[in-house]
Amino acid sequence: MSKQQGTGERRWYVIHTYSGYEEAVARNLRQRIDSMGMRDQIFEVIVPTEKKIKVKAGKRVEEKEKIYPGYVLVDMIVNDESWYVVRNTPRVTGFVGSGTQPVPLDQAEVDSLFKRMTSDTAKHKIELGLDDAVVIADGPFKDLEGKVGEIDEERGKVKVMVPMFGRETPVELDFLQVKRI
Repeated sequence: MSKQQGTGERRWYVIHTYSGYEEAVARNLRQRIDSMGMRDQIFEVIVPTEKKIKVKAGKRVEEKEKIYPGYVLVDMIVNDESWYVVRNTPRVTGFVGSGTQPVPLDQAEVDSLFKRMTSDTAKHKIELGLDDAVVIADGPFKDLEGKVGEIDEERGKVKVMVPMFGRETPVELDFLQVKRI
């Protein structure tokens, strides 16, 4: 083996792609694996996604969102031939690793990632940051303005610091109840 000193072991590797082209890269790579007869060296190609809850037109919508935009996972045995097939797939910019040597993912990282991908509970997508100025859009505090003091993505809640009675008062709200100003 000249360029790539593969271990001969089947492992998960990460390839970097142009952002927004992850699905196209995965599709192209799968076609190349088939047409070049590489199924015995490149086994699986995955774009890691997880369920997120977002707000669209005032309603909660569950969507799949990329966990790592710009990256695709490949289950493979690295050698010159397999490295070449993956590396020369259109819109692949390279393997994640040091120099030209791909570094496999740690098994604990793989297990954690697959757990995230297969989880049935959708996470809330809260597109707010701490200290963002917001207006309360619903509920008893409607139309009051404040600053985001705390964000709880698990529960889909935000704590907004609202000026009331001459001081900042924390009000816990559902993330659907606030809008960034």
